[in-house]
Amino acid sequence: MTRTIFPMEVADISAFARALREQIGRLDHKPSHVEMLNLLSRAGGYRNFQHFRSTLKTAETLQEWRLEDDAPPAADEARVKRTLRVFDAEGRILRWPGKRSQQELCLWFLWSKIPAGQHFSEREMGVFLNTLHLFQDPALLRRDLVDLSLMRRNRDGSDYHRVEREPPPELGLLLRLLKEDRQKAV
Repeated sequence: MTRTIFPMEVADISAFARALREQIGRLDHKPSHVEMLNLLSRAGGYRNFQHFRSTLKTAETLQEWRLEDDAPPAADEARVKRTLRVFDAEGRILRWPGKRSQQELCLWFLWSKIPAGQHFSEREMGVFLNTLHLFQDPALLRRDLVDLSLMRRNRDGSDYHRVEREPPPELGLLLRLLKEDRQKAV
């Protein structure tokens, strides 16, 4: 049987090593191969190895679609409409969604609001993010933005800046629907 290779990129090797060490320290036995894959995946920010693998497969599939067809993949309208429920009429996030796919779309929304090329301190980024959500947890948002590689930061938190990436097609649809909702409210 052929073996599929799944490359893993880690933004902060120190945090990765610390998370892995803590997980292994909680075990009372030597981890099996499958347990080790799950430990590595969790340390890398995924729920488990299956989540890590499916994320890579999704990225590969999207890349294949882009290579096969110049037209971008269509936005998942159902995902966008489910995510739209966590926003108020003014376009602020009311509550943090429980589903990771909706969380990621919310993070892309936040990414779209961060000015390109501008650098922030940790405090400035927290203040900025607080203008975009109502549940008062900018640390969660900063961490998730960095974990999703939408933002980079210095290890000491002194410099946060947006990473330029191609957004998913759902972001455009979400922004358009939020704008329409805001216009209806006025």
